[in-house]
Amino acid sequence: MTTQKQIQTAPDEVFANYRQVNLINGQRVPAKAALDVLNPATGLVLGQAAASDADETAAAVASAKAAQVAWAQVPARERGKRVAAAARAVAQNAELIAQVLARETGKAIRTECRGEVAVAADIIEFYGGLGSELKGQTVPYNPRMLTMTTREPLGVVAAIVPWNVPLVLFALKVGPALVAGNSVVVKSSEEAPFATFLLAEIMMAHLPAGVLNIVNGTGAVCGNALTGHPDIAKITFTGSEAVGEAIYKVGASRIIPVSLELGGKSPMIICEDADLDKAVAGAISGMRFTRQGQSCTAASRIYVHDSLMDGFMQRLGEQLDRLVIGDPLDEATDVGTIINARQTATIAGYVAQAEATPGATVTRYGQLPKDAALSPDLFVQPTILTGLPDDHPCIMEEIFGPVAVVQGWSDYDEVIDRANSTHYGLAASVWTRSLQVALDSTSRLDAGYVQVNQNLTIQPNVSYGGFGRSGLGKEASLEAMLEHFTRSKTIVMNFD
Repeated sequence: MTTQKQIQTAPDEVFANYRQVNLINGQRVPAKAALDVLNPATGLVLGQAAASDADETAAAVASAKAAQVAWAQVPARERGKRVAAAARAVAQNAELIAQVLARETGKAIRTECRGEVAVAADIIEFYGGLGSELKGQTVPYNPRMLTMTTREPLGVVAAIVPWNVPLVLFALKVGPALVAGNSVVVKSSEEAPFATFLLAEIMMAHLPAGVLNIVNGTGAVCGNALTGHPDIAKITFTGSEAVGEAIYKVGASRIIPVSLELGGKSPMIICEDADLDKAVAGAISGMRFTRQGQSCTAASRIYVHDSLMDGFMQRLGEQLDRLVIGDPLDEATDVGTIINARQTATIAGYVAQAEATPGATVTRYGQLPKDAALSPDLFVQPTILTGLPDDHPCIMEEIFGPVAVVQGWSDYDEVIDRANSTHYGLAASVWTRSLQVALDSTSRLDAGYVQVNQNLTIQPNVSYGGFGRSGLGKEASLEAMLEHFTRSKTIVMNFD
């Protein structure tokens, strides 16, 4: 194992120590080029991350390949213990990691970043406890033969994480991959790499050198070099639909497994008998307004029974107006910033299309911050759109911002059809007091993660993943580790 490094005590030290480096074979390795990383709340440069080229990316893969054989020979339960110890070390440094995360993502530290670190550590520790579940079966093929299956690691895993919840998505990929006996090369998000590097280096102190490596760079250079490398045995990616499709083609060309968690346009159906207060609170949490709506599972299509519409809109507006938009590091802040100017322009473009639609209403809630130390460009108010036709781009396409569409309904069968009228199928929720409606609707909604009377985020031991263009495969469960990070071998022994 690598020796324990002194954990940095301030965010500025993190940005300085990870300046223009990758983490390869347990060491910080300088890269030839750098990318500026901005604080979205201020517009100022936080630090410079590596802009890795193909050769630098290949060095990380070589390190992972060299370490994987010996790591696979470590008993699975012992691997799990080491991963669990790494998770506990992450939890012990949670506040520093959250401080770094808030600065680079613009997410509020109180409502988002501390919770993300805690969930990431919990997921990694959860997988650490599953080492003893990496087992096969005996098969009753012939009583004179010993027939069995075993579970083996795949080899080197390429894990690509996005900027919206980088630590949780890191944990969902790295935790099961390592416990299963694989080594991993993570490509961090070039928009928000530093908290990922910090979390990974804390973990590395409890792992053999080379089993966990981190590279940073653009998708076009670093990402393509990683996914196309001939020594990569598995790709796991979370991000946009377009990039996921391209990665899937790369995997298909080499016939290696690929798991994808892509976009979503999640419906939330509020029935006539729903508890209105719970539904309003569920809409705010489900739409991930405190994450600025930057979530694949965001409940961005809200279908409210006509009889509840007036009360719902009034209560929703009152609660959204109470959300404090401001400095992500301020303990009073509920809502931070959009990640960058490009995404802000995309959101504004969708809202402009709604404003140009006859009969539509666009309502913004909350007050933009007036602090002179903050850059106003990336703060976006929670926005509700009404009066749009079902085929409007704001209803059919993922906005990935704090913008939700609210529509009324009166016919139950029709609203189920409307909820399913998208090529996405990631998440959905139904709000009702009726067990019959709950059972019927959850069976008919075309989504991989369906909830009733709640809108929870990803939780360890709750299988998570979508249908259709929302991706392939599941995460956060034992099933995910076995199906996506191991291969099954059949062995038949005959000594007659």
